[in-house]
Amino acid sequence: MSLDFSHLLGAAQGYREQARAALAERLAQRPIDAEQRAAHGFAWIATSVAALEAVTGWLDANQGGTELDRQVALLAFAETLGQLCGGLPMGQNELLRPGDLGLGQAGRDLAHACRDLIEVDHAATRAQVAQALAAGQWPSEQFNDGELDAIRDQFRKFTDAEILPHAHKWHLANDLIPDATVQAMADLGTFGVCIPEEFGGLGLSKLVMCLVTEELSRGWIGAGSLGTRSEIAGELIVMGGTPEQKAQWLPRIASGEVLPTAVFTEPDVGSDLGSLQTRARFDGRNWVIDGAKNWITHASRSDLMTLLARTLPDAKGYAGLSMLLVPKPRGTQGNPFPAAGMTGSEIEVLGYRGMREYALQFDGMQAPADALLGGEEGQGFKQLMRTFEGARIQTAARAVGVARRALELALDYALNRKQFGQAIVHFPRVSDKLAMSLVDFVLSRELSYAAARAKDSGKRCDIEAGMAKLLGARAAWSNADAALQVHGGNGYAMEYEISRVLCDARILNIFEGAAEIQAQVIARGLVGGRN
Repeated sequence: MSLDFSHLLGAAQGYREQARAALAERLAQRPIDAEQRAAHGFAWIATSVAALEAVTGWLDANQGGTELDRQVALLAFAETLGQLCGGLPMGQNELLRPGDLGLGQAGRDLAHACRDLIEVDHAATRAQVAQALAAGQWPSEQFNDGELDAIRDQFRKFTDAEILPHAHKWHLANDLIPDATVQAMADLGTFGVCIPEEFGGLGLSKLVMCLVTEELSRGWIGAGSLGTRSEIAGELIVMGGTPEQKAQWLPRIASGEVLPTAVFTEPDVGSDLGSLQTRARFDGRNWVIDGAKNWITHASRSDLMTLLARTLPDAKGYAGLSMLLVPKPRGTQGNPFPAAGMTGSEIEVLGYRGMREYALQFDGMQAPADALLGGEEGQGFKQLMRTFEGARIQTAARAVGVARRALELALDYALNRKQFGQAIVHFPRVSDKLAMSLVDFVLSRELSYAAARAKDSGKRCDIEAGMAKLLGARAAWSNADAALQVHGGNGYAMEYEISRVLCDARILNIFEGAAEIQAQVIARGLVGGRN
């Protein structure tokens, strides 16, 4: 089936603009929180169209792509446009329909403009895509850049050799990623990808960070996420640190000598960081920290905490927050928190293991006088916000890696599991799941790359980062759920790797800003609106 993707994309873009206008009209009358469903629905529309733009760019970069590329693009357009016209999933039981935004006629117009695509049964195309996967074919992934393609190859080989054979065993035992594996990752430059060369890093782009995280997360989300802490700490210090702080910390982070942890959220405070209560006061010689933090990843084995605390108690909300660089001794199995004035307890979790989650308590813990990031109080929230774009792009990349691994496991099982005298890959409902999982993987992958390129261009890209995370998290969960279904009852057994991948996938829609937060950021950024 030959289609004009530019025509279809133009129709989708026109629908997005009508949705934007409809939302703006509502927000002129009511605050955005009163129109949350409409605002978040528009965010999903904009994200879906952005994903189609990214896939179109992918085809163009590959001179139209292979036959498999074009089949994937066809299914991506067919499914996405069908959802825009009929019902766009914002959640498992939340479908946005055109009428919800007063776009009934616009939806019908879009359906008419795309009728040659969405009124067609694409069963044959889905079957061909599944057959290509079964034959070992994958859509184009090269960047047409020797350095980028070599980096992907290097990290894929490392993941295949050092992560995949062990990840499920580590998960079941709730083990930390072994020190030897962490060192091997450090030797590859994992922790210094974006740290400038003058400070011992590689000085590479966010796009490189994206593909490194994707490949490591394909092996285990814990491996991909280990670099996130170094990415956040490194960016905080590069962008806001004093020359002395940069010289002290960046080379040690880049080499893996220092493993950072991000200490932001609190027991009753998730996304509402303006309500943080942890206090830090300067006593003339040291900073003294009191309070509690929650959901702190890798807190025990880390050497440095980037800690957000209230240092200006009379300043309201965000204005009173400062970022501290708090060194701590690395914990051990027998003594996880040896620092004076600091205690912690592990939070047992379903997945996302390898670093462990903790609730922390601070009772007079001391940090040195030069711990204040940039040497200036009241800048902590602004400093943190500047890192959110990179962190969310990296989370999108983690989701892409998880989505691919789920598909790999489903494909392998479908090829080897025989029922009724044949491999189950030949059953249409199984091959359909494989084909559409591949489509969702490519959509989310290309959108994450687009966000990384936007970040590398130097522009503000909180919207692009939010879109990449929003779509990537949905793809990871959808692919993991479909893969477990392909496994049948065996998928529910803990001995099968897909059980871990499903648990790992679920967190992606929550951390680094839940899906609802991403949708709010996107809608507010594109349309505005009153609080």
